[in-house]
Amino acid sequence: MKNDTLDIQVRQEQGFRRTVLIVDDEEVNLRIISKIIEDEYDTILAKSGEEALEIIREKKDFISLILLDLFMSGMHGHEVIDVLQEDEELKKIPVIVLTSDKAAEVESLQRGAVDFLSKPFDHPAVIKARVRRSIELSIDRNIISNTGTDPLTGLLTKQFFFQYALEYDKFHPDQGVDAIAINFTKFHLVNELYGRSFGDKVLCKIADGLRNIARSCGGVACRLDADIFYLYIEHQNNYDALIEEIKKHLEHIMKPSDIRIRVGIYQDINRMDTLHQRFDRAVVASNMHDKSMQSKPYVIYDSAMHEQELYEARLLENIDQAIKNDQFHIVLQPKYHVQEGEPKICGAEVLVRWDNPKFGRISPDYFVPLFEENGLIKELDRYVWSKAAKQLGEWKKRYNSVIPVSVNVSRVDVFDPDLTDFLLDMIDDNGLKPSDVHLEITETAYTDSTSQVLNVVKDLQFLGFKIEMDDFGKGYSSLNMLTSLPIDVLKLDMAFIQGIASGNREMKMVEFIIGIGRFLGVPVVAEGVETEQQYRLLKDAGCDLIQGYYFSKPLTPEEFESAAFS
Repeated sequence: MKNDTLDIQVRQEQGFRRTVLIVDDEEVNLRIISKIIEDEYDTILAKSGEEALEIIREKKDFISLILLDLFMSGMHGHEVIDVLQEDEELKKIPVIVLTSDKAAEVESLQRGAVDFLSKPFDHPAVIKARVRRSIELSIDRNIISNTGTDPLTGLLTKQFFFQYALEYDKFHPDQGVDAIAINFTKFHLVNELYGRSFGDKVLCKIADGLRNIARSCGGVACRLDADIFYLYIEHQNNYDALIEEIKKHLEHIMKPSDIRIRVGIYQDINRMDTLHQRFDRAVVASNMHDKSMQSKPYVIYDSAMHEQELYEARLLENIDQAIKNDQFHIVLQPKYHVQEGEPKICGAEVLVRWDNPKFGRISPDYFVPLFEENGLIKELDRYVWSKAAKQLGEWKKRYNSVIPVSVNVSRVDVFDPDLTDFLLDMIDDNGLKPSDVHLEITETAYTDSTSQVLNVVKDLQFLGFKIEMDDFGKGYSSLNMLTSLPIDVLKLDMAFIQGIASGNREMKMVEFIIGIGRFLGVPVVAEGVETEQQYRLLKDAGCDLIQGYYFSKPLTPEEFESAAFS
């Protein structure tokens, strides 16, 4: 009897042979079947259902097939199958039933057996063929299961999800369907605050809710990536219940106020678009949630969004040609020093404008985020920097003087490996010094991959570039972090300025930030100053520089030259 003379795992690693468990209370049957298959498989023998279950639990990872007699003393074979089916791991092991009772075949298959072998065992070739085929099918099924489902949530993977959805479309051509994208916003904060283990629980709870929805609405669900899920279900008229089902599962582990679900829905009643198009548009709708100002946690893709997509695609398709044809141009908004005598221009921020020949003047509040989202901001930024440096170089030749300007540097720019070389070449080509160009970097850029950002910015500062922290107060910098940041100028976020009044909270915050500037020994710039009252309050509080419409709108280079050098 080839039982435990050699550890099963060792045997499999040595010979890559599959192991078959044979269960029968008659010794002769055990020996007959073992003899038939022993040239291809290792065998373990058990004389009762109870003994078989004990072996299966101990060696479940190494048993490829169970040959199981039905009528045994003690535990009946059907009882053994029932126990296996109740366990998610054990039910994966295929079972072939051994019996002389033909009537038991159907019930055995219904309980979970994969095949049936009749006694007496007078056709060895048939037995070997069925054993081989059952193991092969089980292996294929397990591979599909392992690659077709997300290991964390148990939902379908993207590939298998789309295969199932296409099959659904094929067999339900007249059924209206909804493609739905679900996203837990700022999920990275959950991992950072509570740990990855808790984050995994959140994802599993979302999956539980989606699984229930898919089952109740005749559809399928998948985990697309990280914290993004897809749902493909029959068309719904009310999506509130869908959201509540997800929240119901999350509320077991989270406060309702911490549940931030963003849902995009693309309704396709008549199947006018491809499956991938539908889900792409559901994602667009999901991303529009924060911009839509809706109170509901979901956004339905509509014709207006479609038109906006087309508009943005047209803007982006000829961006290289737009730069080449100088459709973009720079303007400069003056900065005024206000603490010594009369206010005087001491610098400017370089801004960009786009005059598109087809669509006219396009707001930077629209196209700058669009370029950032589509990975094009680097090209635009370098165009703007080069234009500004060229203009400074011309003024230096003409007036033998330079008024420094600040340019915006995005987070994408900071991570570009040739950023420093580009800036140095730009400075050299125009006869400037690094201190003539101030680099505005938003506070939030310092919060991601902090050490890498710090190293790049410190190198630039060492080379002579002045570093302005833009939108200070809008991000997440801790006070102790400020002492290590490379900063030459603090620039107040304009949101603080808009609501200031004598003695109010906003003004107290502004005074606090100005105090931080004094502590660090760097000047503070207030941007977005529009009224006399704002100007007086800021000046009295000790703010060094003022920028905004109170003094000047953004000027063309010719207008700025007249104002600054006259």
